[in-house]
Amino acid sequence: MSNKYEIGIVGLGTMGSNLLLNIADHGYRVIGLDKDKDKVEALRAMATKNSNIEATNNLEEFLKNIHQPRAILLLVPSPVVDAVIAEMSSLMSPGDMLIDAGNSHFKDTNHREKSLKEKGIYFFGMGISGGEEGARFGPSIMPGGNPEAYEHIRPILEAIAAKVNGEVCVSYLGPGSAGHYVKMVHNGIEYGLMQLMAETYHLMKKVLKLSNDECHEVYKEWNKKEFNSYLLEITEKIFLEKDDKTNNRLIDVILDVAKQKGTGMWVCQDAMELQVPIPTIDAAVSMRDLSLHKEERKMAGLYLHGPEIKFKGDRKLFLQQLGNAYYASSIITFAQGMALLTKASVTYSYDFKVEDIARIWRGGCIIRAALLEAIMSAFHSTQLSHLLLDSHLHLEVRNKQADLRAIVEAGSRFGIPLPAFMASLSYYDGYRSEWLPANLIQAQRDYFGAHTYERIDEVGVFHKNWGQE
Repeated sequence: MSNKYEIGIVGLGTMGSNLLLNIADHGYRVIGLDKDKDKVEALRAMATKNSNIEATNNLEEFLKNIHQPRAILLLVPSPVVDAVIAEMSSLMSPGDMLIDAGNSHFKDTNHREKSLKEKGIYFFGMGISGGEEGARFGPSIMPGGNPEAYEHIRPILEAIAAKVNGEVCVSYLGPGSAGHYVKMVHNGIEYGLMQLMAETYHLMKKVLKLSNDECHEVYKEWNKKEFNSYLLEITEKIFLEKDDKTNNRLIDVILDVAKQKGTGMWVCQDAMELQVPIPTIDAAVSMRDLSLHKEERKMAGLYLHGPEIKFKGDRKLFLQQLGNAYYASSIITFAQGMALLTKASVTYSYDFKVEDIARIWRGGCIIRAALLEAIMSAFHSTQLSHLLLDSHLHLEVRNKQADLRAIVEAGSRFGIPLPAFMASLSYYDGYRSEWLPANLIQAQRDYFGAHTYERIDEVGVFHKNWGQE
C-alpha cells in the first residue's frame, strides 16, 4: 500500500464508493475505509485498474496513509456519526480536517465543530446532492466551515463537482454548519416540488383518467418548456418502467406510502423557530406523514365520502392550466426556501450569498431546474428581500395565478387533495395582502389571556378589560 493519499473517505456504501471513484477519476489519490470487508475488497479489485485507489478496514492504516494535514470525508449514517468521530479524532492530529458529508442536523454540526476545535481538528458540515449518479459523475456540493481549511480541499471539490456553463457547482457557503443548513433547505424544497408533482399525477390519474403512457407524454412535454428539471426528467421515465415480476408498469405496483429520513421535518421545525412561513414544504411533509396511515385511510374511505368525479371540460386546456399551476407553485416553493435561507443567514451569522446557492443548485443536485437560472439572476441584480418581488418572476406567478386558482378549485370540486397547490396559492395571496385579519387574533389573545395588542394609530402595547363597562 502506498503511504501517501491526498484524501480519505470513511463509509464505502453507494455514495462513498461512487464519490471515491469520482475523486480518483480526476487524478487524486484516495483511500477508503469501511468495516465491511466485502466493500473493501470490491474497491481493492478496482485498484488494479486505477492506481489512485486504495481501501482498508484498518483505521490506523487508513490514517497513516493520508497526507498531513489529513482531509477525511465521512459518508456514514447519521446515528453513528458521533461514534465514528470519537474513534477517529482520538488518533488524528491538530490541523486535520474531518468533513461530515452526510445529512446531519445543522445544530449537531455546530456542537461537533466546537468539540473538535478544542482538539485542533477542523470539522466541516458539507451537503452533497445528486444521488448515486451525482456522486459518481458530478454532484452539487455545499460546504461550510473554516474558510482557510476549506482552501486545502477546494481544488478536489471543484474537480469532482458538476459543471454548468463552465461553472462549478460548489462554493464555500459560510462558517460552522452553513453547508448542512443549505442542504437541509435544499431537501425541503425538494419535498415541496415532489409533492406538487404528485398532485399533478393525482389529477391526471383520477380526474382525467390518463394512462401511464399519457402521463409520460405530459411530463415529457412539460420538460421541454421552461419547466425543465431533473425531477420532471425522471418522472417522465418512471411511467414507462416495467416491473420485473409482473411485466406491468412498475408505478402501478408501488405502495402509496412515502417515507422520509428527517430533513424535511427539520426544515419545517427550524422555519417555525425563525418565524418564516414555508407552507408548501409543510404540506409536503404532512402528506408524507398522512401516507403512512395506509390502513386507516382504507377504513376512512368506507365512511368518509366525497364528490363524484366526472370531468366534462376540455382536457387539453386542463393540462395547460395544470402545467402553469405547477410552474407558478414551483417558483413559490423556491421563494419560501430562499426566504428561509435569507433569515437564517442573519440569525446564524452564515452570511449567505443566495446567488451562489442558486448557482451551485443548477447542476448535479435533485432540484436542478431551468428555473434556477432566473433565480440566480434575480439575486445577482439586486439586494432582493424576497424572490416574489423579482421583476421577472413575480410576473410569471401573477400571469399564471388564474390557472393555479382553476386547479385548486378543481381539486376542491372533485375531492382531490391538493395541499401543496392550495398552500402555494394561500402563501401568494397572504404575501400580497396589505391587510390580514391578524387584528382579530390580537383581540382574542388579549381577551382570554391579557396578552396585549398594538394599535394602528399609536405606538405601544395596550390592554382592554374586555366585556367590562
